[in-house]
Amino acid sequence: MAVEETKPADSWWETARAWVRTGKRKELKRPKIGLALGGGFARGIAHIGVLRALEKNNIPIHAVAGVSSGSIVAAAVASGTTADEIEAVALSMKFRDVAKWTVNLMGLAGSDRMINFLARLLKTTRFEEMKIPLAIVATDLVRGKAVTFHERGDVVVPIRASCAYPGLFLPLRHDGKLLVDGFVAMEVPAPALISMGVERVISVAIPNQEGVEDYGNMLSVVNRCFQVMSARTEKDWRRYSSVVVSPPVANMSWDSFASAKKMIELGEQAAMAVMPTIRRWLGQPESAQTEPLTEKARTWADARAPLAAALNPAKEPSTAA
Repeated sequence: MAVEETKPADSWWETARAWVRTGKRKELKRPKIGLALGGGFARGIAHIGVLRALEKNNIPIHAVAGVSSGSIVAAAVASGTTADEIEAVALSMKFRDVAKWTVNLMGLAGSDRMINFLARLLKTTRFEEMKIPLAIVATDLVRGKAVTFHERGDVVVPIRASCAYPGLFLPLRHDGKLLVDGFVAMEVPAPALISMGVERVISVAIPNQEGVEDYGNMLSVVNRCFQVMSARTEKDWRRYSSVVVSPPVANMSWDSFASAKKMIELGEQAAMAVMPTIRRWLGQPESAQTEPLTEKARTWADARAPLAAALNPAKEPSTAA
């Protein structure tokens, strides 16, 4: 799990010392934080656990972007759907909820069923009505480049395009473009967030499965090809990432919907592992307080502070990199 930081914000300790010395709380510039959700088909359900960890720690998200399965979760959270609400949908989700087998030279399944699925999951289906600014990345198959949808318009077609895994789902024709899975051009959409004005990016990357000796079907072969390809381009999105969360779900299959509960738990655990870094950006204590202080406890703590300072001369603690 990689952590790359730029110009760290003042720690909670430094802010507290300034308040004790001057009687005034030092103003802390809190960075705008973006959340980039990568692809992974069913394994992208682990993104829900990451959202839950961010919600529990009151981490503000100023913009969110997604590719492939990550685009579904990104759109849901941007529309105002909570982690619990997304989980309720994920726990009952089946492949047939978003796909219908078909006979076509360009793919094995259509994604028309995703329209009704998204109508149940999203609070709104318009970019301009999202509570959090949203970007969805698909791939222009003709030009071989990433296409980013944001700001205005319908979100359903971009999501369907971003989830159009080559060989499995039919490509989507839209606005003069032939669109396929955003994962083809961009494994994790961290670059899209930088253009939206965020200063720190939390990237969630679903890890690749290990190679095996025998691949039983065409989709397994295609999937492995994309894994090899994405490993070669990983540095392109990592350089825009302030912290990378990688839930340990590599051993689960691409269609492991039945393991949703476990993947959500693993996603939350992976996010909690990097939470001290994220809390430092906001000048918060690295360990979250599980229960808010009662008024009596807060009064006692305020009264005790001068005595504690006198008995324990200021010694600045070391912080982990």
